[in-house]
Amino acid sequence: MTSPRTTLFWAPRLLGIVFIVFLSLFALDAFNDFHGFWPAIVAFVIHLIPSFVLTVVLLVAWKWEWAGAILFCGAAACYALIAFRHPSWVLTISGPLVVMAALFFASW
Repeated sequence: MTSPRTTLFWAPRLLGIVFIVFLSLFALDAFNDFHGFWPAIVAFVIHLIPSFVLTVVLLVAWKWEWAGAILFCGAAACYALIAFRHPSWVLTISGPLVVMAALFFASW
């Protein structure tokens, strides 16, 4: 049986990994409008930029939980500002980011 402290340590980290994988799946949309091999690869990499950024945020958060709480909360706010016209998108993307921020804060 794991202790609550261990669970609180691993929960935001595992949720972060799962969320980044989930977000990365949207990059596969770049292959729908196939205009050649290299343009598709470039579009794929561009679509992966948010996943790369969140991976860096997760790596920082892994070491410094307080920084992770701030950065994940900031990422949620930035996305909410960008996609404010699509409330369901904001809930789908910013919601888990806020949960991760709260879990990193609690872990700290």
